[in-house]
Amino acid sequence: MKTALVGTAKGLIVYTTTANGLQPETIHFTGFAVNMVYIDERSGWWWVGVAHKHWGQKLHYSDDQGNSWQETEVPTFLGAELPNGNQARLRQIWCMQHGGYDQPNVLWLGTDPGGLFCSDDSGKTFSLVESLWNHASRKSQMQWFGAGSDYPFIHSIVVDPEDSQHVYVAVSCAGVFESVDGGKSWRPRNQGLVAAYLPNPHVEVGHDPHRLVMAKSNHRVLWQQNHCGVFYSANGGKHWQDVSATDGIPYYGFALVVDEKDAGRAWVIPVESDEQRVAPGLQLNVYETKNFGKSWHTQSEGLPQGSVFDIVLRQAFTKKNELMVFGTTNGNLYYSYQKSIRWKLASTHLTKINTINIV
Repeated sequence: MKTALVGTAKGLIVYTTTANGLQPETIHFTGFAVNMVYIDERSGWWWVGVAHKHWGQKLHYSDDQGNSWQETEVPTFLGAELPNGNQARLRQIWCMQHGGYDQPNVLWLGTDPGGLFCSDDSGKTFSLVESLWNHASRKSQMQWFGAGSDYPFIHSIVVDPEDSQHVYVAVSCAGVFESVDGGKSWRPRNQGLVAAYLPNPHVEVGHDPHRLVMAKSNHRVLWQQNHCGVFYSANGGKHWQDVSATDGIPYYGFALVVDEKDAGRAWVIPVESDEQRVAPGLQLNVYETKNFGKSWHTQSEGLPQGSVFDIVLRQAFTKKNELMVFGTTNGNLYYSYQKSIRWKLASTHLTKINTINIV
């Protein structure tokens, strides 16, 4: 039996797999926006980032699979300034990633504005990674800037399972950055990407990755769904290759998952465009490649194919073994756990689905 944690704009819903499909079991943080859900596979702890309209961002964890919750301190910027000279303040907790198995107490956290934080005490406290905050590119005009948000934000953190000192982050908008010394220093990894919205589309910094994923079967392979296409790298981000479909779908979008056993197999759920954020052609489709993007085909059996305005956000599509789950901005939750993918509707009439994680 598997458990899916579904973070929505009005709470956290816990689903379990049964003979009848994916079934809701419990609801937590009812009425509050859950923007981040993370499961630390080392400890089994569940982590949740909650947004309160009056009290701001909150960070909670459960060490007993949701039977009880504890609140811990959210990260603070401690006098750090934005490029305009204003005091940086936490606006949203975006993502979390655990350190290596040789670092049992380390957790990484990405926020809006684009701060990377690190904890070495299992999340009791977090410290700003100043080497990235003060990176020279951040202080240069039009290299770090807001896209859908007023400020750049960090939405993806990847730690190399073979080397806990090797860390990637993805920043919207700035690009992918790599550290090989545990966050002491950083270098851009954006060669081959295209920033079509800038006067120079081949800038070193100024790109807009929407989602960054490392292949579990080959840690040299990275994938990203970008503002300007689907890209993968076969050499750890040193160079990216555009593998968007020639007909333009898939191209723009947010959601991306990669198969655990095959680094060349990936799925995306496209969006019409930045200007028209609806399902392309008003048809909800999942696209799959089995050959590193040389070709794409739809895996959309069971999905609605007319008058569909749903889109899927960057953290609202996930996969664990044969179970795949995604949720939409219109509150529809779909799943498939068959080798031959066929989607089924688990819930409808939910509110916007922000994030999903499977344990």
